[in-house]
Amino acid sequence: MKTEKYTEQKKRLPETGKHIIGRKENDNMVIYQAFNSQIGDYAIKHQQFGGSAYSFNRMSWIKPGFLWMMYRAGWSAKHNQERILAITLPINYFESILKEATLTSFDKNLFSTEKEWKAELNTEVRLQWDPDHDPFGNKQERKAIQIGMKGSILKKFCTEWIKRIEDITDFVKEEHEKVLSNKLADLNVPYEEVIHINDEEIKRRIGLVID
Repeated sequence: MKTEKYTEQKKRLPETGKHIIGRKENDNMVIYQAFNSQIGDYAIKHQQFGGSAYSFNRMSWIKPGFLWMMYRAGWSAKHNQERILAITLPINYFESILKEATLTSFDKNLFSTEKEWKAELNTEVRLQWDPDHDPFGNKQERKAIQIGMKGSILKKFCTEWIKRIEDITDFVKEEHEKVLSNKLADLNVPYEEVIHINDEEIKRRIGLVID
């Protein structure tokens, strides 16, 4: 895993606006999820999701941003989020997910009426823009995405599309100690960049750009 100092990343990445920021590896990208140990063990062993503890009947959320995931999982300290998994996904499959996404809140720039927006909420993919977070969990001006999947597209993601699942919990715990000690100059984070989406329809659909 390529890493960099948080202080350097902070200087390099945009501070405001809506951006899909994540870890890119050639034609792949890495997204994050957090689970309990039973789900985590199965995922690492089989390199896909499943098993008796995993439910395909609920919405499962993925996050491209490492620090957003750390905020959500409390750096692996929250119940049932003790295992942090880095999941490598081909970017074309990530775009396939975005093509099915509907925003979780009404946006008058994207929908003429709330009725029109609600009619699309039966899709299998939900997306929302939330404030990004710094290592301490403080909100940032920049917006980050999280994406929820259910139904057939979740099944494809879990069992067909994933290239690799890596358990990075030890790395997370080690770096969290630096946060707790307020040693941000020593904090390492995965190297992330703005992931550009060239499909104009996808960008319109997710509110990445408004014409």
